[in-house]
Order: sequence, then C-alpha cells, then structure tokens
Amino acid sequence: MRTNMHLLFYLKKRTGYQSGPVAIYLRFGYDGQRSETSTGRSCEPARWNAAAGRMSGTREDARTLNAYLDSLQSQAQSLYQTMIANDEVLTAGNIRNRFTGKGEKLRTLVSVFSDHNKKMASLVGQEFEKSTLTRYKTCLMHVQDYLKLDYNLQDLPVAKITFEFLTGFD
Repeated sequence: MRTNMHLLFYLKKRTGYQSGPVAIYLRFGYDGQRSETSTGRSCEPARWNAAAGRMSGTREDARTLNAYLDSLQSQAQSLYQTMIANDEVLTAGNIRNRFTGKGEKLRTLVSVFSDHNKKMASLVGQEFEKSTLTRYKTCLMHVQDYLKLDYNLQDLPVAKITFEFLTGFD
C-alpha cells in the first residue's frame, strides 16, 4: 500500500493575538501523522484564503508570497520523490526534518574512517601501537585513491557502499 504526502499552508495565531500579520506554517501529512514548520513569512488574516492555502488578491505582495509558497510546495514534493527513490524511512517528521535541513547528517566513508583514525591516535601507547595507526592511515589513503581512480569521487555515502565496491577495493 502506498501512502501519499499531503501539504497544507495555514495561519497560526499566537496566544493572545490581537491584530496584525500572522505567521504562515507548512504542515506535512503522511500516513496519518502530522508535522509542521514555519515558512518564515506572514499574512494578514483578512487576506488569507484558507481553502486555497494562499493569500487572496492580485497585488504584487500577494503574487510574491504565493510564488514563494508554490516554490516551497514544489521543493517539498521533489524531496518526497527523492526520499521514495532512495527507499528512506518516511514519516511526517522525517520529511519535515529533511525539508528544513535538520535531518541526520549524511555519513560518508572517508569521514567515518577519519574519525576512527582520530580515536585510534588517542589510544596509541595505551591499547595500540604506533604501527597500527600507520596501517589505518595507509588504508584510508588507499580508499581515497580507489574512490578517485574508479569512481571519480572524493567521498562516498556509507549507505552506497556495495559488495562490488568492497571486492573492487580488495
């Protein structure tokens, strides 16, 4: 069963609201879950069309705001399609986090290997010999050379490591 993502732009009034512009929020809906984030824009409630999720009118400020909301909507749809193509775990919160850039950092082979070598360097003399660290540094250098030579890459996401990559490196 395939579930679709739903997007909704709406005004969110603060507690004790009296008058003036109200913040516009974007709600992501997926599989019965909801998650929301601010768009960073605001609108007068009298000029907001809740059914359309856009600002009413044809003045320049309305056209500009609606164009911005359209671009956010297309970015969210594009991100959703990318997440489906990469077989990522889909929840409303995950989609929102990736959209706002707060998703988990992409772990890459060289960065993980470098972090490992830094930890090994701190353990030299206590648990490991200096020659062991030298071998790890040499292996990292070979991995970087292999990535440049065969894949024309500086680094590779850990999720993209395949059996073919490992056998080719071996």
